[in-house]
Amino acid sequence: MCVEGTPPPSSKLTRRGVLAGAAALAGTLAAAGHATAAGDHRTDSGPRSPSTTPRTGHLVIEGGTLLDPATGEVTENAVVVIEDGTVRTAGRRGAVAVPRGVEVLDAHGRWILPGLVDAHIHLSTAAEARDVVRKGATSARSGSTSFYQDIAVRELARHSPALAPRLTAAGVFVTPDLGDTVLADPDLTPLARLKDGVRSPEALRRVVEVNLARGADVIKTRVNERAGLPEQDPLAQVYSRDQLAEIVAAARRRGKGVLCHSYSEQGCHDAVMAGIRSLEHGAFVGERTLHEMRRRGTYFTPTLTAIAGLAESSDPVLAERGRTYLPVLKRAVLAAHELGVPLAAGTDSSGGVVDPIGGEVELMHSAGLSPLDAIRTATTGAARLLGLTGTAGRLTRGHTGDALLLSGDPLTDPAVLKRPVAVVRAGFVAA
Repeated sequence: MCVEGTPPPSSKLTRRGVLAGAAALAGTLAAAGHATAAGDHRTDSGPRSPSTTPRTGHLVIEGGTLLDPATGEVTENAVVVIEDGTVRTAGRRGAVAVPRGVEVLDAHGRWILPGLVDAHIHLSTAAEARDVVRKGATSARSGSTSFYQDIAVRELARHSPALAPRLTAAGVFVTPDLGDTVLADPDLTPLARLKDGVRSPEALRRVVEVNLARGADVIKTRVNERAGLPEQDPLAQVYSRDQLAEIVAAARRRGKGVLCHSYSEQGCHDAVMAGIRSLEHGAFVGERTLHEMRRRGTYFTPTLTAIAGLAESSDPVLAERGRTYLPVLKRAVLAAHELGVPLAAGTDSSGGVVDPIGGEVELMHSAGLSPLDAIRTATTGAARLLGLTGTAGRLTRGHTGDALLLSGDPLTDPAVLKRPVAVVRAGFVAA
């Protein structure tokens, strides 16, 4: 059935509604937000529009050991000066001018790292968004939500940064069976009549177009069934290469990339050849596909955390699946790294449970990456995937004032990343 006859909703009108919803969401958290933003004894310089202007902070972090993931350089007794949410300067004490009258965060005995990036996460509530920040991810990329909650979280982060990570939103999943997601937007509801689901070129384009009209930054689709449902076969393919190429083309027309849920080798290969930007999960990705990914610059987001979680499931099918898939995926991660395929860390957290992104870094290390290279998957590497190079992943001049304070040396023990002592988001100390 052709569903292209009705044009997608107006981008301007729809985004206005989304922004209004985000503002209302932030309003319900006024007490918590005040405790986080205003409780740091900083004030705004004049009125701001909540939907367009972020709250920013001024902060000096001093006395710790600063790691720059890009270079591997370690600076002891360091000072980081953040003004209006952006790093003004960073370096060794004595070589950095410290402004007067600015709040100081004592980092003596701590390591200082840039805020981490979770490149695959599902955020549906304000509570989850705040928990993500507390656990060290100050930037993130959505792996889709059912009713565009991620777009509202993105707007919440823009004007109340201490309450949510900087978020790249994916909107709703482009998948054969949308289920109740057809109710996420009136323009999706005609798809409920499709006997075979979202499979035709017209239907695939429609979901992409509605997502982009709602303000999605990226598009999320799948080539295989889910690993986390015992009744599904993660190696069963649900979209062909041609169907995936249709999704990629529709996204590219608006300058957007596609992330693709994948498991089987054939599925991974078809997704990469269709032109996706990043391969998600990818347990059985093969050497031919990894070489193609290296040639194309396709990213690999393995979500080791999610697969490791399956191994701990009370369901015997899922537990066996996790135990089987995890070592295979770790070998794929190491092979990808050795070939030069760009890697990005992502937890695939969902359902109200937020896994610390530091745990994914630890798993990257256990797969064979050096501690520094593992850290890069959640800093400079993931930032590059999200288009945040120059914004996230480092604490140098012009980068955002997002930082972690750690109790120990992450180059010796990456596990310390799972429990940050303090998190700074755009110059505010997250509570």
